[in-house]
Amino acid sequence: MKKNLLSVIILALLIVNLVLTGIVMFSTVSANKKTVALVNDIAAVLDLELTAGTGSATEAVATSVSVADTDVYNIADAMTIALRPSEDGKEHYCMCEVSFSMNKTDPDYETMNAMVPAQESKIRSIIIGVIGEYTKEEAQANQKAIETDILNQVQDMFGSKFIFEAYFRDIKFQ
Repeated sequence: MKKNLLSVIILALLIVNLVLTGIVMFSTVSANKKTVALVNDIAAVLDLELTAGTGSATEAVATSVSVADTDVYNIADAMTIALRPSEDGKEHYCMCEVSFSMNKTDPDYETMNAMVPAQESKIRSIIIGVIGEYTKEEAQANQKAIETDILNQVQDMFGSKFIFEAYFRDIKFQ
């Protein structure tokens, strides 16, 4: 008799536990859905703010230049650049290869194109200066911003926008 009564009590507790678990799940899921929606909305707003200020004019130029009108200049060798010290106190380095896209239809292309190889050491100095301002974590998170900074400084150096894109062919962090 005691075993039967004990089985009934265990079964009743099991059913109560199942019902309470279901109630908790339904109440948590609805609250979780609202939280996820809020986080997604905030992330979308932050993404819009981050991308709105970074190179939107450059991206418009890049999309308007056809592949046939694009010439690519590759910085010949990979560069190893010391990064700004991180919070961990260790020295970090970036090894990268950079390329530039040039607009062949730009009026400055004919005169400036010949100057690019001659100015490669200055371009390398700009790249080292821009990348060296970042910590390892910042550089990994902001590669597009680094590319935009490099592009803007190279365009300022030449005084022309015939170079319309800077990008990493390869980038590694240590």
